[in-house]
Amino acid sequence: MTTRIFAPHRRQVLAGLGASAAGLIGGGAGPSVTTQLALQARPATLALKPDQPATPIWELAAVSHLRDVRLKRGDRCEVVFRNDLPVPLAPVWYGLNGATATDPLRGRAPAAPDTAETSIISIPSAGTLLADFRLFEGGLKQPARPLPIIATETNRVAVDRDEILLIEEWRLRPDGTAVPPGQEPKDTTPLYTVNGRTSFDLSASAGERLRLRFINGSQRTVLAIKLESHEVRVMALDGQPAEPFPARNGAVVLAPGARADAFVDTVTSAPFLLHDGKEVRRVGSLAITGRLERAPLLPPQPLPSNDLPEKLDLRGALRFDVALGAPDAGWTRPANFSTASAPAFRAKTGRTVVLALKNPAPTSTVFHLHGHPFRLLDKLDDGWKPYWLDTLAIEAGQTQRIAFAATSPGRWLLESVATDWAAPRLVRWYGVE
Repeated sequence: MTTRIFAPHRRQVLAGLGASAAGLIGGGAGPSVTTQLALQARPATLALKPDQPATPIWELAAVSHLRDVRLKRGDRCEVVFRNDLPVPLAPVWYGLNGATATDPLRGRAPAAPDTAETSIISIPSAGTLLADFRLFEGGLKQPARPLPIIATETNRVAVDRDEILLIEEWRLRPDGTAVPPGQEPKDTTPLYTVNGRTSFDLSASAGERLRLRFINGSQRTVLAIKLESHEVRVMALDGQPAEPFPARNGAVVLAPGARADAFVDTVTSAPFLLHDGKEVRRVGSLAITGRLERAPLLPPQPLPSNDLPEKLDLRGALRFDVALGAPDAGWTRPANFSTASAPAFRAKTGRTVVLALKNPAPTSTVFHLHGHPFRLLDKLDDGWKPYWLDTLAIEAGQTQRIAFAATSPGRWLLESVATDWAAPRLVRWYGVE
């Protein structure tokens, strides 16, 4: 059988279909329930090369969870975080709407080495979340793995399986050690894993409906992942339900930190192919072992709403220009961040905000908005795409316009990082009053 190599359009890849910290709008469903979640920052290893020793890394792990971390919309979660690494750290949740005090750059100091802290986090929306240390990457001695966290819907979604596919990028030296992001990757080789493995295998029966939660856990690279010989129907982006649509050429395109939930009705055994903008790699496979005896599956219904606004007032919107990463525009490394600095902009609660995101860099740049999910506006600024995002990749020299409803008061972060392994991550803040 001939494997078809796919080549997503460059503009499609760099625009991305999503990656990471929006505070979600809307109230929770049902009464609050207190759950417990123990998180740990700790050293670990990954077997990345069969002929070399395991590669030392750091990771954010969920203690006592044998598989995935799954909370439920409406939960009130007590999070105990223990830092067993030699630098101050705290998890940053991407896709979660919480009090600004939970953010380590704005409301509290990160946990010192060999200490633990407890916080209470509400889960107002269902979706695919990501927690990691990327805001602290300037102090990391090893590359760090993020932790996917699933907030499930209050009512069951009609799928046979619900699987996470966390895609990660590594830069390996000849001796098998890895270079953390933000450092010069000279004499390294790029390598990708899915769920920590260089070859990910998923088995299913023909006729199953799978919910695949694709997460681009890489730090700098826009990626496209494709399951050959199947229609991949995108159901949610960056933790927010979308108007269902088929992925173009079957490839889901994700900016670093972005997430996409897709439904796949299994047909036949097929490879998972990953495109990093330079080459196609086989990173896993779907193996079909039988067939379900059932009636043909109906087209999937949209996922339950997270109660985001149906319309945005573009005519009455506040409008701001934001130059990404420009050194004279207030951007700084997270280690130097202070809310005493000038904000990128301020908005009154309840207003619609439109940002013109300009990328003056010679390479593509990834933007992440904390605090609010946003709509990607059409080129004529007269409408928006039928999905919400919290992360967007913007091509060199280009401008993209986004809009959001400023419903969450507080001081929120903006992130900007070029798609270059050695590029620094930069932050600013904006205020909603």
